[in-house]
Amino acid sequence: MADAQRGQQQTESLGLLFTDGLPDLENSGGFRGAVAARAAGISYRQLDYWARTDLVVPTVQDAAGSGSQRLYGFRDILVLKLVKRLLDTGISLQQIRTAVEQLRNSGIHDLAQTTLMSDGATVYMCTSDDEVIDLVGRGQGVFGIAVGKVLSEVHHSLIDIEELREDPLDELAARRAAKKIS
Repeated sequence: MADAQRGQQQTESLGLLFTDGLPDLENSGGFRGAVAARAAGISYRQLDYWARTDLVVPTVQDAAGSGSQRLYGFRDILVLKLVKRLLDTGISLQQIRTAVEQLRNSGIHDLAQTTLMSDGATVYMCTSDDEVIDLVGRGQGVFGIAVGKVLSEVHHSLIDIEELREDPLDELAARRAAKKIS
């Protein structure tokens, strides 16, 4: 029980959005920015901008000056992918920032069962089927994003990326090896 409480305290101190219902990946070193961007389906430039503007800050290691690198956890990459999905549907970055902040403040621990709904202007967090039905019934829900599905996509993307790399700690060496082969 003490381990569970310690893990929860560590999660809260890191500012993670959620913990339960997610794969517990054995990568204590985190994922480099290029891997996180690729798994989330965004450009490195977007990743950098979102980190610098505090939209999605890496929880494993933030940049500490020139030459240092950010390291993203699995949960960070999930949030990156959710932000991308919301942007792709036309939601403004300002509304997305509000939604991410609401998720942080909500204290919800199992987002795998959550659906993000939007009417094109506002993002709603639905934690039950009844909430989704109520929102759609009022004519407010235009689209929804099932977080559990996105979670699975991120998990599979990271597995695929890791399988492509010879050394999971050295992406540059993998690129050099691929270049020598061709």
